[in-house]
Amino acid sequence: MLKQVIDLHELLDSLYISGEKVKDHLCQLGAKADQITVKTLHSEKGSADFIKIHIPGSDGKAVGGSRPTLGIIGRLGGIGARPEITGFVSDGDGALAALAAAAKLIGMAQQGDQLKGDVIITTFICPNAPTREHKPVPFMDSPITMEDTWAHEVDKQMDAIVSIDTTKGNRIMNYRGIAISPTVCQGYILRVSESVLDVVERVTGQSANVFALSQQDITPYGNSLYHLNSILQPSVASSAPVIGIALSTAVAVAGCATGASHEVDVEQASRLAIELAKDLSQGIAQFVDEQEFATIKKLYGNMTHFQHAGDQ
Repeated sequence: MLKQVIDLHELLDSLYISGEKVKDHLCQLGAKADQITVKTLHSEKGSADFIKIHIPGSDGKAVGGSRPTLGIIGRLGGIGARPEITGFVSDGDGALAALAAAAKLIGMAQQGDQLKGDVIITTFICPNAPTREHKPVPFMDSPITMEDTWAHEVDKQMDAIVSIDTTKGNRIMNYRGIAISPTVCQGYILRVSESVLDVVERVTGQSANVFALSQQDITPYGNSLYHLNSILQPSVASSAPVIGIALSTAVAVAGCATGASHEVDVEQASRLAIELAKDLSQGIAQFVDEQEFATIKKLYGNMTHFQHAGDQ
């Protein structure tokens, strides 16, 4: 999938990129225009183009089938921080990985390899996102509120979600590559899925890296609590199980850093998302053990209050 990653990196690395230009690119690959929507949101900090790509499966909901739908979300603040920073920033890797997955799935369908279940890919395009003042380099910000982001990234038809995000500015992961989170669902941090680990290991050819989560990480942004980053924020806005796919490095790298995208790592994250979509739609991979999840809720109750801002 390096071709899709490289082609999209070249496309996205521009001040003039927009959601419509990404849509045009995907349509040239074979996507139907009515399967891609673009919506621009504005704020006093700027604007962002949210893009949603719905790729129907042969037995998915779009054709009245019963196979589950996987959501692939590219999490970020922006793909660029112009004019302060020149070029594509590390924070954009989540969008790059998600869109590369979309491009590959579209190409697969053109070649007769249509998945059984639907796949919905969402992310947003912002080449001039604001930054937060910080020394020695500014932090990435977003022109859009997290509430607006939840509303446009998460689709109710998603039965399971993978959230791909650059997760380099921390001391939790000290290796370069990709890592997954435990499954998060309805306020619970659940066990790591064995069937998902199987997919990770076949994609990477290595033992799976699993990164640690705290309870704070799965609460909404804006509640003054510490968050590793926004990788699990989609779990706040969905009742579906969510797994984070983190792009990591051996040393801390700022989200606004340029020249910090490792195309091979982005390719692995994209390929992992596609392989999870295959196995989920075929009933091979399960993000959550439904029987055990029912038992834990019976024993310990509803935890959905962690999906809300809390008692202020």
